[in-house]
Amino acid sequence: MSASGAESKTAVIIEDDPEVRRLLVEVLEAAGFSTVSVGNGLDGVRAVLTYRPLLTTLDIHLPGIDGFESARRIRAASDTYIIMLTGLNEEADVITGLNAGADEYLAKPFRPRELRARVEAITRRASQRGQVAPPAATPVPSGQGDVGPTFPGVRPAAAPAPNAPRPDAGQQPNHPATPAADAEDVGWLVHRDLRLHPDNRIAMRGDDELDLTRTEFDLLATLLDSKRRVRSKADLTLMLRGESYVTSYFVGDADKRAVEAHMTNLRRKLGDNPANPRYIETVRGVGYRLTSA
Repeated sequence: MSASGAESKTAVIIEDDPEVRRLLVEVLEAAGFSTVSVGNGLDGVRAVLTYRPLLTTLDIHLPGIDGFESARRIRAASDTYIIMLTGLNEEADVITGLNAGADEYLAKPFRPRELRARVEAITRRASQRGQVAPPAATPVPSGQGDVGPTFPGVRPAAAPAPNAPRPDAGQQPNHPATPAADAEDVGWLVHRDLRLHPDNRIAMRGDDELDLTRTEFDLLATLLDSKRRVRSKADLTLMLRGESYVTSYFVGDADKRAVEAHMTNLRRKLGDNPANPRYIETVRGVGYRLTSA
């Protein structure tokens, strides 16, 4: 990774446990991020809006507003990647977290190497989409340890270089306001009345544009591209991380539950009934694939 790329990456850490916060700082800075650390949900939301990070790690049990509410407020105003870190690992908690806007769900205690792998996968996914990691909106002056009274744990991101591109340069919004092109146009994936354009990040069901999260969009694009080939939960997990399917990569139960939760949300937005699916069918004990056309 180039120095300039490292300088443009910022991560916000929202965690009330000082030891976990310190570990997250070490892992993320080793991955090339500048970090902003806060200990409660309200300060975390403000930090995300101020620093516009590429990545946010978010605990669930926080003083003030909890991680679920923090995620909802962050997602309403930011496209940052959210990794939820928590001791809760029941499927209902996973679904709640993902519904609130999280992209990833990692149970505590987590392994630093696994977190590092997921962070690097997120960086690859952003790079593949042509996204430019946004710099800090308000760089901290040299020698200043705090940003006012609100963010005492800030390790500021570097200021943008002269003539640097705008933070949103090269980004494609998930849901542009322009109408989708006809399904016959080059680049569209089609299944029944479902149409998806991977490059333009547009998904349509009939004449209606679908409001999908980044992860839901990627899952749907993978299934559309795979047609009737079955994709396992482990395979889909590694796809979301940006890895090829190699058996040495670790895919745990929490990863598979996260895929199930994303798929539940995706089906709900498609209006698809798993018992009588129109678009995506479950291959019991294996994974998912498209229904017959």
